[in-house]
Amino acid sequence: MNIIVSSDTILGIFFLFQFGIGFIGNTLLLMLNINTLFQPSSKKPIDLICTHLTLANIMTILSSVIPEIINAFGVRNFLDDIGCKAVLYIYRVTRGVSLCTTSFLSIFQAIIITPSNSRWAWLKPKVSTYLFPAFFSFWIINMLIYVRVIITAVGPYNISEVGQVYSLTYCSGREPDKLQEAAFLGGMVLRDILCICLMIWTSMYMVNFLFIHRKTVQHVHRTSLCPRPSPETRATHTILALVSCFVFFYWTNTCLTIYIIYRHNVQSLENITIFLSSCYPAMCPFVLIKNNNRRSFLNCNFAKTRKSSPQSMSLRGLNALTNFFDTRAM
Repeated sequence: MNIIVSSDTILGIFFLFQFGIGFIGNTLLLMLNINTLFQPSSKKPIDLICTHLTLANIMTILSSVIPEIINAFGVRNFLDDIGCKAVLYIYRVTRGVSLCTTSFLSIFQAIIITPSNSRWAWLKPKVSTYLFPAFFSFWIINMLIYVRVIITAVGPYNISEVGQVYSLTYCSGREPDKLQEAAFLGGMVLRDILCICLMIWTSMYMVNFLFIHRKTVQHVHRTSLCPRPSPETRATHTILALVSCFVFFYWTNTCLTIYIIYRHNVQSLENITIFLSSCYPAMCPFVLIKNNNRRSFLNCNFAKTRKSSPQSMSLRGLNALTNFFDTRAM
């Protein structure tokens, strides 16, 4: 007996798989972060940033993937105008907040590892006080940028009444005026360019710093008692993986979205953009969890300190390196 599976069902299975992986990963990471926040001895500012990023990723997955799953398995017209506005607005805003928070995470880590003789060293004792103002500004900026979604989003039963900009089957968008569209695209592009450039610049700075540092302490690694890649190598791989993952999925999704805006109602690509936009929040927690090896790394450091001479690495340098990889491991 031949079983015919529709393309909608296949798409629904992909979204269901993505939702399961992303929700489990982000929930696990959120629990780890919350557990750390309730331990004053190990709590660090980076824990708050990772918690904020994880919450934004969870909200992005819930608001983007669940409607796609419901629609893919045959439930139609399950959202009215208010529901469409709420779902699309939350999805766009939380996705933007995830972008801003990821960029801020890279900036924060770059400041943390900055040497004391650097011109940016004055930011190290102050950067922790900027966390909550930064979080607040991320939400306000993205909420203002995506006000357009509230204006244009309508339920699917109103499709015949509007000139469509996009159609997700369960939601559609009416044609905005040119001024609103220009303001929206201008704000979104400016935010994207600023965040991506800062992310790439700070990540390259950290990679360069770690490469130089590894060369200066290479003799310590030769006597290491831990048969694993050096902490610098693991941290470098984490930085490159996280940033490369974000840049690839975010800009691929952005290019497709811009194409759809000008082509109008390309539904097959609409579903692909939703899937791509949810790939980063689904994969991000596993990149961070994989490198959550604080305790084992500290044990290796103590072993290195006993084996190496006092001149090989100063206590101050060891503490700075330990603090950095504590943050990187999150």
